[in-house]
Amino acid sequence: MIMIRISFLTLAVLSSVLLLPKPAAAQEPSLLGEFGDWAAYTYTSAQGKVCYAVSTPKSSEPTGLNRDPVFFLISHFPKQGVRNEVSSIIGYPFRKESMAQLTIGDQTFQLFTSGDGAWADSSAKDLEIVGALKKGSKMDLKGTSWRGTATTDNYSLQGVSAAVGKIDESCKAGETEP
Repeated sequence: MIMIRISFLTLAVLSSVLLLPKPAAAQEPSLLGEFGDWAAYTYTSAQGKVCYAVSTPKSSEPTGLNRDPVFFLISHFPKQGVRNEVSSIIGYPFRKESMAQLTIGDQTFQLFTSGDGAWADSSAKDLEIVGALKKGSKMDLKGTSWRGTATTDNYSLQGVSAAVGKIDESCKAGETEP
């Protein structure tokens, strides 16, 4: 299941957020709304409708590193029965077999990594993280690059509840048609 989540999310994010060439059945993401430091989008892929809330870091440490764009996402894939999937695109390949550390207030979560992505290891942990995000005001994501560089990305959570509410509304649970 984890490998299915990785490949589907990686395909979805790379084809939508980073605006790389898309498969024939995919469409450009449509903005559902901007909410503070978060935005909500939807699009339809060959695998069905996808909705996601996304944010970029307010700051990153150390400064001046050469990284690709960095994102934190909460995604719904209704046709696959996946909701509130938490992930990050970190802007560099993680060190192999490393974990990323997500801190929201006084709660810390370990995310597994693969390539330039990080995910929770279960849907139960995804729900726990989304609950913490909605209650928090900021979060930090720490990771280590394949070169050994430790980074910290600092996010604002202003607007995350509204953005998640919007994707909940647009991609309802049990929805199977785009």
